[in-house]
Amino acid sequence: MHETLWIMRHGEAAPGQPDAERSLTKQGHQEVAGMADWLAKRLGDEGLAKPRVLASPYRRAQQTATLMAERLGVAVETLPIITPEDPVGPILDWLIDTQEQTPGPLLLVSHMPLVGALTAQLTDGARAPGLGFPTAAIARLESDVFAAGCARLISLEVPGGH
Repeated sequence: MHETLWIMRHGEAAPGQPDAERSLTKQGHQEVAGMADWLAKRLGDEGLAKPRVLASPYRRAQQTATLMAERLGVAVETLPIITPEDPVGPILDWLIDTQEQTPGPLLLVSHMPLVGALTAQLTDGARAPGLGFPTAAIARLESDVFAAGCARLISLEVPGGH
């Protein structure tokens, strides 16, 4: 059975310190709102199940996830292991455990470089270089198991590109 994993980078954020407290800009809110509308339409058009929405604890990711979840009619969950510099290994372990315990689609809202590294490892294996992700971009992956090199990249959607 194929599962779907959506991996999203947060919308454009304002500069500042500390990094974890940076907020979305007005443009970032607009990017995310557009992507939320796109994803909701895509799910409806394809008859796909709504994903669980999990976000980094950083403010900009939480703001992005909240906008996405509100549009999809689901709740936001915080996943502490998906901050910008977190290693991919524990996330792969978490994905496998989660897939076994509570199967279903997931939307992970995180940051560069993590989103690029995670997507590359899931699709191309442990030695893959990271992918570039514009702000608010969403990758759609499918797999029977979300382990290194086992997923297929279905699409990478960017704001204004659909």
